[in-house]
Amino acid sequence: MVTTAVGAGPGAASGIGAAAARPREDVLRELEVAPTGLAEQEAARRLERWGPNAVRSHRARGPLVLWHQVRSPLLGLLLAAAVVSYFVGERSDAVIIAVIVALSVGLGFANEYRAERTAESLHARIRHQVLVLRDGRPLEVDVTRLVPGDVVDLRLGDVVPADLRLLSVTELSCDESALTGESLPVAKDTATVPAGAALAELTGCALMGSVVHAGSGRGVVVATGPRTEFGAIAAGLGEHQLETEFQVGLRRFSMLLVYVAGVLTTTIFVINVVLHKPLIDALLFSLAIAVGITPQLLPAVVSTSLAAGSRRLSRLKVLVKRLVCIEDLGDVDVLFTDKTGTLTLGRIEFMRSVPLGDAGAQEVLRWGLLCTETEFDQGRAVGGNPLDAALWNSPAADAQRAAVAGCAKAGLLPFDHERRLVSVTVTDASGAALLVTKGAPEAVLERCTRVPREARRRLDAEFAAGNRVVAVATRPLPAAAAPTADDERGLCLAGLLVFLDPPKPDAAAALERLAGLGIDVKIVTGDNAAVAVKVCRDLGLGEVTALTGAELDGLDDVGLTAAIARTTVFARVSPEQKARIVRLQRGTGGDVAFLGDGVNDALALHAADVGISVDSATDVAKDAADIILLEKSLGVLADGVAEGRRIFANTIKYVLMGTSSNFGNMFSAAGASLFLSFLPMLPSQILLNNLLYDTSQLAIPTDEVDEEQVRRPAHWDISFIRRFMLCFGPISSLFDFATFGVMLWVFHAGPAQFRTGWFVESLATQTLVIFAIRTRRSPFWRSRASLPLVLTTLSVVVVGALLPVTPLAPTLGFQRLPLGYFAALAGMVLCYLALVEVGKRLFYRTRPREVGPRAEAGHRHLRRRAARFSTSGRLAR
Repeated sequence: MVTTAVGAGPGAASGIGAAAARPREDVLRELEVAPTGLAEQEAARRLERWGPNAVRSHRARGPLVLWHQVRSPLLGLLLAAAVVSYFVGERSDAVIIAVIVALSVGLGFANEYRAERTAESLHARIRHQVLVLRDGRPLEVDVTRLVPGDVVDLRLGDVVPADLRLLSVTELSCDESALTGESLPVAKDTATVPAGAALAELTGCALMGSVVHAGSGRGVVVATGPRTEFGAIAAGLGEHQLETEFQVGLRRFSMLLVYVAGVLTTTIFVINVVLHKPLIDALLFSLAIAVGITPQLLPAVVSTSLAAGSRRLSRLKVLVKRLVCIEDLGDVDVLFTDKTGTLTLGRIEFMRSVPLGDAGAQEVLRWGLLCTETEFDQGRAVGGNPLDAALWNSPAADAQRAAVAGCAKAGLLPFDHERRLVSVTVTDASGAALLVTKGAPEAVLERCTRVPREARRRLDAEFAAGNRVVAVATRPLPAAAAPTADDERGLCLAGLLVFLDPPKPDAAAALERLAGLGIDVKIVTGDNAAVAVKVCRDLGLGEVTALTGAELDGLDDVGLTAAIARTTVFARVSPEQKARIVRLQRGTGGDVAFLGDGVNDALALHAADVGISVDSATDVAKDAADIILLEKSLGVLADGVAEGRRIFANTIKYVLMGTSSNFGNMFSAAGASLFLSFLPMLPSQILLNNLLYDTSQLAIPTDEVDEEQVRRPAHWDISFIRRFMLCFGPISSLFDFATFGVMLWVFHAGPAQFRTGWFVESLATQTLVIFAIRTRRSPFWRSRASLPLVLTTLSVVVVGALLPVTPLAPTLGFQRLPLGYFAALAGMVLCYLALVEVGKRLFYRTRPREVGPRAEAGHRHLRRRAARFSTSGRLAR
């Protein structure tokens, strides 16, 4: 029964270990499946029984989001102090503090939970397909719908979708480094292994999460989801996600404020105790000040910005695996991209076959059709590479189908990126065996015994025209057998297969737009240099310089780093060379994005700051990417970059606003404590001020961003934020002290009226300053704020001014203010904004370019890979 192999034990090791020790026929029998695969109805039944093939669940969890809001130690201390004050008689203040803290937490929870739901819906749109046999037919299904007993085909670059007992292999080897730590690929076969063999010795199995390094194979699913070896390892990593550059910046900024708050609140507490103010009041006051400077709603503001941005991006056909990757996309200043589908249409069409030997054009075409790894379902190509699909779907192929059907394949040597070839052994009706080899022209020609001068000339002409070319060669074999790499020698050149992939009509405009965003675009391709240069020149890139893989190998890291800066096209490069180029470019200090969709792009995608792929990409490319484009277009990518920068700019507005006002308020509180015989503001009033202030800032994600701020990347710079805080914080304090003077010496206010006056002034200045902080233009009204931001900001100021005349005033400790105070307030606000404008001009005139930190994290590849085996619903049992 099915449970024998799959359920042999509670862990994945017992299932795959037992299957590896048993003959493949026995495993098929125990799984109750034929070599032709399961029936669709039976697969549905097993899916219901075993659950989705997932090791993670991307679900918005309310309790976890709530924990993120309440885990602040400052909040805990404040609530503890409020409880103490309740029992010592300060019950009304304690209740007010508790209510305000609850409202603040609820506000943050609502926004962050909404962002989590957005991330869940985006994740549900990212699909990973796997080729299986169902009812004897090849079929692509979602990887999460794979079940025990499914028969799966493996190709070069596939991420193995479950634990498989191999049924057949052709030169198959798998990279299992994510599981075993072994850096070299492991050769696979179908033989049994001794019972109890170590994971690295299961040569008759392919393990979930490993990558097909070479060859091909077919296997039956033994275990799925958490019952696999990969599932057990992924579960051990927990749900913690890797930090991006943006998250590192947020964490460092928050820690800066924690240090500042710790020093100043301790100072304020000590001053109030020394001046013999009530201990519990002094403690609550100091804690409330600490909560005030701590950017409690920063996660909510960031989450709201990212969620709104992700929704806009999804409408623009950009999906992000994690919301914070949007910010990193905005940091990009160098983009490496492949050519096919980005600069060209990607709709490859077969043009013609060019005979160069004794064979005719039709024979060259027939051999090209035979030499393929493509599977077929009712005459339709399933899987395979785009060139083979274009060849088989061309009108010219129709006339050759009968002739192709008359030849039998006796063996296949799959394509790999070292050889850049695929070979098959075919036999005709008479039984004669022939080796047919197809691949990159340079690789084929160097294996031929004789290459006519006409062949070189014709090949150069096709490359110069910008066409893609595949060469075909043959060699008679003494017997029909599976070919090996040693057989690919002494070939006879048959001809060329020529394909057309014209430039995209909108590619030139997209390149111009990326240049306007300050992004340097470089082409990294496995195609011929002449083809890539021709396409780039057609798109108006101007003087295009090219560097080939062979030339690249002759340069050390210093020489290559210098060459990258002056090179536009990197042609005929291997996967390792692509990754090396990306790593060296990152070392220059810029943020690097890599856009690719092929097997040979995975290493470079992992090496980049931001890996970008497309929904139609190979498994391993989508696995390595951070961002998925639903349309392979540089225009779509430019939209994503602009959106990332817009979100970053809006987030920085909140950060700078908080530092310019909250930091100043702390100095004001410390100064007031020195000469006042009473607390300058009640703890509940400070928290209410903070709640209203933060509420007004929730509209920041809707704000417009100046064009000049989107035009170039911006990075986190803690020293820049620190300088900003030290520059604009004292300006805020200056007007707080002016308010103290007005209240004491003009209106002769008592404690209640003094606190009310400072509350209204503090709220007005620290919220209205957003209009100056949000833009680098001077004066600030040259930049239009969004309507929601204007309305929320002004509404909060009005609410703060009206609170002292509402029925809540006595409960909150407020007292009605004289009308003359509001005239003084208007004058102080205008002077404050004017002084901020002066300070802004001086500050940005001398400010150096900010440079952000770079995050390095362990388990990066494995965590990324685990994300592809996940669902947006309940975790598999």
